[in-house]
Amino acid sequence: MIPANATRIANKADGNGMMHPPPHTSSPDSRFPIPDPSSPRRIAILGATGSIGRSAMDVIRQAGDAFEVVLVSAGSDAKGLDEAGALFPRAGRVLGAGADGRRRLLDAIAGCGAEIAVNGIAGAAGLEPSMAVIETGADLALANKETLVMAGDIALARARATGSRVIPVDSEHSAIGALLDAHGTDGVDEIILTASGGPFRNSSMEEMARVTPGDALAHPTWSMGAKISIDSATMANKGLEVIEAARLFAFPPEKIKVVVHPQSVVHSMVRMKDGAVYAQLSNPDMRLPIFHALLGHGAAGAPVARLEFGGLTLGFFPPDAERFPLLPLAYAAVSAGGLYPCAYNAANEEAVAAFLAGRAGFLDIARVTGYIMEMDWGRVPASLPEVLEADARARDLAAKELGWRR
Repeated sequence: MIPANATRIANKADGNGMMHPPPHTSSPDSRFPIPDPSSPRRIAILGATGSIGRSAMDVIRQAGDAFEVVLVSAGSDAKGLDEAGALFPRAGRVLGAGADGRRRLLDAIAGCGAEIAVNGIAGAAGLEPSMAVIETGADLALANKETLVMAGDIALARARATGSRVIPVDSEHSAIGALLDAHGTDGVDEIILTASGGPFRNSSMEEMARVTPGDALAHPTWSMGAKISIDSATMANKGLEVIEAARLFAFPPEKIKVVVHPQSVVHSMVRMKDGAVYAQLSNPDMRLPIFHALLGHGAAGAPVARLEFGGLTLGFFPPDAERFPLLPLAYAAVSAGGLYPCAYNAANEEAVAAFLAGRAGFLDIARVTGYIMEMDWGRVPASLPEVLEADARARDLAAKELGWRR
């Protein structure tokens, strides 16, 4: 079970998790790219048929000649992949579902010659593609937070070794990266991640016990895929983002705070040691952090509406740990280190799948994840196979507790 005295993530050496710019970056102080305008940058879009992939394609199309798309992938959505491929007819196309599809996708990543890849694949299925990108030395524009939740130390160590730069696409982490670029890290006391609170922010436990998948998929401010929409409703998504932030920015979890902000206009904040708080504000549109990941902060031409302040009202509230226990469970997981974050993610993912299939209740998601977290996951993984083995074991245990199989 989780050690009672666990206080921070296990990775410590060279500030594991910090996004250090590699030697080839054109701006030694920036976590974000400053592309060379003299030639198009070769780019792969992984998960092209999902919400992140579609937004990325829109950004790329509006960027003119800045990019050459060399690969688009999807899971099993052949029609959607054909539509994506029609937009970029010179790009290779791969369906990555199943063991054979995954192998084809990993081979395509290794051979496509991309200089940067957007990974918008949902869930644990995105881990191996992320590692494949990193092994090529290409930059990784990462929306798949599970890569760092499950195998953050391993992924970031390989990125340092290959010169790959891990650039956050989550709006919260994109904002934190920009704020740390602007203000440095030495004077920062804590990171503050904002959470919409999801559709059940004001619901009682009794009301949440009756929630249906349709209810949970109706996010009030963001348009997202099914898995991340459910995670937002349970606040597991914010828990995963706490783990991701701890690893990306090398901050201890006790210095990463979460505040509920229903309008989703303030994407993150940093509180300085002198008490000042700096924030990044914009309309809730994932094309902006994708634009930042691909073209850098401050670049002109972002395809998003400007934030207007007339009539704008912003609210902030503390999260309710009792009604949304997956958030404190995530803090416990990252504090304990080892394979706890991997097990947290696996159990949550399995329970969400059961809920979406009508085989579990909404409150079962947190219950089953908490049950799995009571087991011993303290071993520190040294390799990706160890991570994948723990992921499979946690899923199997969660499925047995749920009494279902996919």
